Amino acid sequence: MSDGNERFAATVKVGMKGQIVIPQAARAMFGIEPGDTLLLLADPGQGIAIVRTDVFNNFLESVSRAKADKPVDPDA
Repeated sequence: MSDGNERFAATVKVGMKGQIVIPQAARAMFGIEPGDTLLLLADPGQGIAIVRTDVFNNFLESVSRAKADKPVDPDA
């Protein structure tokens, strides 16, 4: 269900092969198309996140640029 504020919630069932179906509304919201590669991140305390690999790669590039631009002072 979408609340109109760019949020989405739904329940999905895990199939016999451990697969889930990402609902169409969520796929549309994030531009997920057939054949896209997704990155699954999991942490026992925080849960599971699924992102498109291109979005994650853009995030990593931004972090790398920011780190190169501003050296971190460990004593600050």
